[in-house]
Amino acid sequence: MSKQEYLVRYRLIINKLRRNPCTFKEINDYLMRESELQSLDFMVSLRTFQRDLADIRTIYQTDIRYNASAKVYFIDDEGQPEVNKRIFEAFDTFNALQVADGLSKHIQFEKRKPLGTENLYGLLHAIRNKYQISFVYQKYWEEEVTHRTAEPYALKEFENRWYVLAKDLKDKKVKSFGLDRLTNLEISKRPFQTPVQFDINRYYENCFGIVTPESGQKPEEIVLSFDPVQGKYIKSLPLHESQQVISDTPQELRIRLKLYITFDLVFELIKYGDRLKVFQPQELADKIRQEHQAAMGNYVF
Repeated sequence: MSKQEYLVRYRLIINKLRRNPCTFKEINDYLMRESELQSLDFMVSLRTFQRDLADIRTIYQTDIRYNASAKVYFIDDEGQPEVNKRIFEAFDTFNALQVADGLSKHIQFEKRKPLGTENLYGLLHAIRNKYQISFVYQKYWEEEVTHRTAEPYALKEFENRWYVLAKDLKDKKVKSFGLDRLTNLEISKRPFQTPVQFDINRYYENCFGIVTPESGQKPEEIVLSFDPVQGKYIKSLPLHESQQVISDTPQELRIRLKLYITFDLVFELIKYGDRLKVFQPQELADKIRQEHQAAMGNYVF
């Protein structure tokens, strides 16, 4: 069997179990059908299948377990559901690209991808091993290029951009640094201790985006109303994990969120234009109105 057949078989097994738990016979029947469709040999013995599960765990970081009482195999994503979800998204894209070879006229890729992902692996290595890092950084709103030394705590993605959350040793403050503005990354062997109380999920719990609140600021209860069409998009892709539907009628979708009012949130809400109305708090409604009024000023001739 070729290496190609091994890798395709692994992806088929994952794809089958993503839909629902299956017995070994159901998995093998599925592999038999795919063998006929693709003119390849994906059939396996139970012993080989067990080896496949170990390889899948190593290659795809996906743990497939056996439920003895139900006699089915299932994907166990307990503890890292978001990580597995992103792995599966990449998995789907990879599968599509494998099939799409030579079909450039039928697929258009996003051309606005930010830079910096080449540093993801190195930063993860530094975070996991608690090594200090140094790098060159330039903010988009400043001309000055600065050299930073920092203790990296975590990585965060927002709006197709990656950020490293790290304590800047110059002023001892925890900051977010965009990877698309970070160059000349160096990982030292100087160890540091991550604060015991630090938890990135708690750190960004009531934040929309990458901007954190000012000292003393408290999260607000926010009530938004969207027109019915935009409401369908908001339901299918919630603005934040705190989102709750208050009412869903043919006239509107009204939701409640608990968030800090930050630049990222205001910038996100502005794009919905007249499809959005802010019911509360008044502070947020005023900010949205002011931004729209300022934008209108650009079109007065």
